Amino acid sequence: MRFHRSPLLPATLALLACLALTACGPGKDTHPGQPVTKREAIFKQFLRTSEPIGMMLRGSKPFEAQQVQQLAARLKALSTKPWQHFPQGSTYYPSRAKPAVWEKPAQFKAAQDRFIHAADQLARAAQSGNPDAVRPAFRELSASCDACHQTFRGPPRF
Repeated sequence: MRFHRSPLLPATLALLACLALTACGPGKDTHPGQPVTKREAIFKQFLRTSEPIGMMLRGSKPFEAQQVQQLAARLKALSTKPWQHFPQGSTYYPSRAKPAVWEKPAQFKAAQDRFIHAADQLARAAQSGNPDAVRPAFRELSASCDACHQTFRGPPRF
């Protein structure tokens, strides 16, 4: 008996594998207080709040001084929020936090302070309504994010 291999078989198998993997998505954070879920939600708020400012500064959207002021004030308010959600041992999936968060607490605190200061400076610069004043403050905020990510954030976990 001869079997004929369908040319659609590889595509069908690939589709089935993709469907199976989507069913294996991240589980609910069942740890006490859900620290990973809480800090990730705040970091997503950072992104949703800062991206419109970046778009305006890059010229993708018209610069609206009042909106930048509101967004920068929101970033300043958010800047102190996620750090309480890094208790010892909260490296479980889907956390991307590296062990350095807890192994180098003084360095992690310095990174937090740099971000908080940068958010404050951005809020102050936004009060001017001048994109040329906002731009360097926004770059410093972005640089503080990048520096912290390089040291304290790992690649996505699948």
